[in-house]
Amino acid sequence: MRGLRDVRWRRTAGQIGRSVAVWAVSTATMLALAGLLPDFRLQSPDGDSATRIAVTAACGAGAFGVLSAVLWPLLVRLLLLVPALVLGLLVFFLNGSLLLLALYISPSGRAEAAPETAVIVAAVMSAVASATGGALTVRDDEPYRRRLLRLASRDRRASPPCPSAPGLVCVQLDGVGHDVLVDAVGKGLMPTVARWLSPQDGISPAAAGEERADGARPTHRLTPWRTDWSSQTGASQLGILHGSTFDVPAFRWYEKDRGEVMVCNRPTSAAELQRRAVLRTGDDGLLAVDGASRGNLFSGGAGEQALVLSIAIRRRGRENRSRAGYFAYFGDPANAVRTALSFVAEVAREIGESARARIRRQRPRVGRGGLYPFIRAFATVIERDVVVAAVMGDMLAGRTAVYADLVAYDEVAHHSGPRSRDAEKVLQRLDRSLALIERVAEHAPRPYRIVVLSDHGQSPGETFRARYGLTLGDLVRAGCGLPVSRRAERTRSGAEARATVRAALRRPERHKGEHHGPDRAFEPIVLASGNLGLVSFPDVPHRMTKEEIDARYPALLTTLANHPGVGFLLVRSAEHDGVVLGADGAETPLARLDDDPGPLAPFGPGAAGAVRRTHSFPHTADIMVNSAYDPADGEVLAFEEQIGSHGGLGGAQSRPFLLFPRELSAPVEDGGEPAGAEHVHRVLRRWLRELDGPQVPLTAAAAEEEQAA
Repeated sequence: MRGLRDVRWRRTAGQIGRSVAVWAVSTATMLALAGLLPDFRLQSPDGDSATRIAVTAACGAGAFGVLSAVLWPLLVRLLLLVPALVLGLLVFFLNGSLLLLALYISPSGRAEAAPETAVIVAAVMSAVASATGGALTVRDDEPYRRRLLRLASRDRRASPPCPSAPGLVCVQLDGVGHDVLVDAVGKGLMPTVARWLSPQDGISPAAAGEERADGARPTHRLTPWRTDWSSQTGASQLGILHGSTFDVPAFRWYEKDRGEVMVCNRPTSAAELQRRAVLRTGDDGLLAVDGASRGNLFSGGAGEQALVLSIAIRRRGRENRSRAGYFAYFGDPANAVRTALSFVAEVAREIGESARARIRRQRPRVGRGGLYPFIRAFATVIERDVVVAAVMGDMLAGRTAVYADLVAYDEVAHHSGPRSRDAEKVLQRLDRSLALIERVAEHAPRPYRIVVLSDHGQSPGETFRARYGLTLGDLVRAGCGLPVSRRAERTRSGAEARATVRAALRRPERHKGEHHGPDRAFEPIVLASGNLGLVSFPDVPHRMTKEEIDARYPALLTTLANHPGVGFLLVRSAEHDGVVLGADGAETPLARLDDDPGPLAPFGPGAAGAVRRTHSFPHTADIMVNSAYDPADGEVLAFEEQIGSHGGLGGAQSRPFLLFPRELSAPVEDGGEPAGAEHVHRVLRRWLRELDGPQVPLTAAAAEEEQAA
């Protein structure tokens, strides 16, 4: 008992010592700022002694620290109705207001600051206090653990004791292809991942875990997996979390029976897709049992949800915590200030990198102006920080299954290229996030197995418009004999982060060019999903056949199939059910693709099966158009304004990765690659069962005895 009291006294003394040190550093910071900023003073107009000025600074710093600890969380709770992204911009003004209040209630009553100066002083003091506190606790695990525990949800405090079986944390690095990951590890950009792997995973011996100085063995294995034809987050994540990719032919498509355009990153569409998947599988999802979904398009059936797009359209309540993750994170003023400053720095970095690319006349290149610098900063800073903090809280709360999506790389690679210097910098920062999650696992109340995976890769290449001077929509109109504008309009990028930003701002979700119907009923609707194009004729209620299209527009299919930027077409056929069309009159029935791949030959194994499956979907477009693909350099031609694209077949976009602990069973028994997101879902479910341990069935007598009890 005495030893326990001694430990408590030491902890209390340590906490008091750290608080005094932070107070002293904050006081010194306030004194320095008063000497540097003309509109901030700590003395009366007539002047004061050095001792009096120091006492004024100490009182002001102490009052500001107390107010930040007590009032800041209350202010954040009062601002729950403010759009989440706007809250990130308000943190400076809220912090400045707290400083003015602290100076006002300070016993000395001599300190004054202009409002705009108070914002600067408060931001600097919060950052310095956070850095000082972190430096003082870097060697003390207990304060570090207590600080992270505040990220866990309050309703977890009354839960039963945490089980001893390991939990599963899945971190999705959106858009990172298998080969990109291997190359990044080989270049030393991702030391955490390198430490987990071995040379047998394709990693160079110098970078692999087996070559570490401490002699520790690698902990993870790496394998690629193959996406469906629709190689994009909507299809892949729906399959991974809910076990079904059925009737998701692309990132966006037109549904004739509903007269609407479905877009995977639109909240209403995401909610409908999730509803359909649950209805089809009869299961709520991968995370239905004690799970948490963070930063995803879909919930996976999780009880704890934050930044989940499929629930963004609901009214906020106890069952809808889509935006709660922002406020849980910004509830700490140090987090808010640090993230806001990083946001500004990222905007400036993107503006500089974009200007450098224009000056150097880099090719390929797409426009990166307008709101894109802010969208990039949101994805690479705010979304990353909030999601990682939420995952940390979930682990410290002992939740069984966590799935989180980090979209930073995907957003940057779309505009800068999958292997650009910009994208490599993002990979470095994502590796640091993985290291932090690994560190937090050491403090969790139960062991955790960390799985890192991607939903798709990205294939490089210039845009269809940049190479040929017209969009896919222009080509379709020309083939239909319709007038074509002399100036080709850009096809808006469908990057996932845009919809997340719009949901955070509570902006209307309809986009230009994604209307619910064509301007004229007889004109085709042409939609783009990376290098996959979809052509639908809304005035025909059913999916048109090749024969019907030829009768109506005799030149359309020939114009598309023979264009050098088009790889192949998929259309329905009255004679063969479905056919793949290529250049020079190539026409291969779906039933013969295994023996004669025809136009699909350059796209490699698995292409035929993916095309046949998509053909079976009820809402597959009248004409499915896949761009040309060059196997020599892995390039495709995006129908959107992206120089790193995904959504169709061709190259690295169809080859994501799965990085998993060695104690878990292999995804495929014979060492092969999982085929499709639904297969990955089954693998994750199997791993959850393995972590829960062998389930011993009760005998009949034992079951009756348990029921009676």
